[in-house]
Amino acid sequence: MRTLRQILYKEILIAVGFVALGFLGLFSFFDLVDQIPSIGRRAAGDPSEVFTVAHALTYVALGVPWRLYQLMPICVLIGTIFVLTRLASTSEFTILRASGLGPWLALRVMLVLGLAFAAFTFIVGDYLAPLTNKNQTLLKVRFDGSVSVGRTGAWLKATSPDGQRTSSVNVGAMNAKLVFENVTIYEFDQTGRLLETLVAKTAVDTGEGHWRLKNGLSTVYESATPATPNVRATPNNRIEERRFDTHLWPTGITTSTVSVALLDPYNLTTVELYQYVSHLDQNQQSTQRYEVEFWRKLFYPLGCLVMVVLALPFAYLHFRSEGTAGYVFLGFLVGISYFLLNSMFSFLGVLSTWQPWLSAAAPSLIYSAVSLTAFAWFVLRR
Repeated sequence: MRTLRQILYKEILIAVGFVALGFLGLFSFFDLVDQIPSIGRRAAGDPSEVFTVAHALTYVALGVPWRLYQLMPICVLIGTIFVLTRLASTSEFTILRASGLGPWLALRVMLVLGLAFAAFTFIVGDYLAPLTNKNQTLLKVRFDGSVSVGRTGAWLKATSPDGQRTSSVNVGAMNAKLVFENVTIYEFDQTGRLLETLVAKTAVDTGEGHWRLKNGLSTVYESATPATPNVRATPNNRIEERRFDTHLWPTGITTSTVSVALLDPYNLTTVELYQYVSHLDQNQQSTQRYEVEFWRKLFYPLGCLVMVVLALPFAYLHFRSEGTAGYVFLGFLVGISYFLLNSMFSFLGVLSTWQPWLSAAAPSLIYSAVSLTAFAWFVLRR
């Protein structure tokens, strides 16, 4: 039995490796073409530094782990189908069956291999890809100037250390030196009355529970009337404006929290996503988008397990060697459909406020049902 496993594992690993190399080469070429217009651009902070071909190649190389993470389920399906159909067309799989490889043993062998692929995918997607993607983003920021979330930037919420104030913070962007740009802070008291507005051109986290705001304007809203509902403003109410060069603002929001808010959630680890979801939940902010991505990070590697089970019935089909290419192409279409369905359910989960774990697990559950049905029909029944 050990020999049977070695034969299957070796063939499938080699096939999946070649498929992955092919896809990575193709997508890396497309990514490199996208960077061609940026060649010759000067760095925002240092005009003497120019974006060269070496920078473009480095940028593309840093994106390879994320591409591999995205493509692993498709590569596993295509590689496994290719090996099993080839073994079936040459009657080698029939010999393996005659040697004791029954349906349930074959399923168990494939599940073990699928778990190994799933573990590899999780390691790449949760450890290697986030690290290289952050370095890729920092490389691009050096020449683009900053990283931001659209035109509105990122919104965060925090409570002052004494618990008397709540703050809504907007950070427009963050540059390569971890300096926040175009910062706006709204501070409210416990009743929700606006107390102060701080607008600063830049800000940095001192690491000691403060932000150092620079080149800004402080607007303080003072009132002689009690902060109670249905009370109109009186002549005693006044607004005081003060410009400042430097201002220390106490907050518990750190640089890492801001970077998480500005980065694409696909580029974060499960731990970072969990911590950020907890931060949003504590400050009563919407967590749907990040919860969906958190569960998607956990369930996506299991797609490799689903793919090997989905490929197993191909070994029990009877066809000639000329039909191998057609089945491999069919596997490619199934893999693409899985990728598209995974993305579609993620967006629908956010828009429709479905249960985050259900939005993330739905594609795997659907394809698991299809693969087990195909296994029962083609292998056990026929």
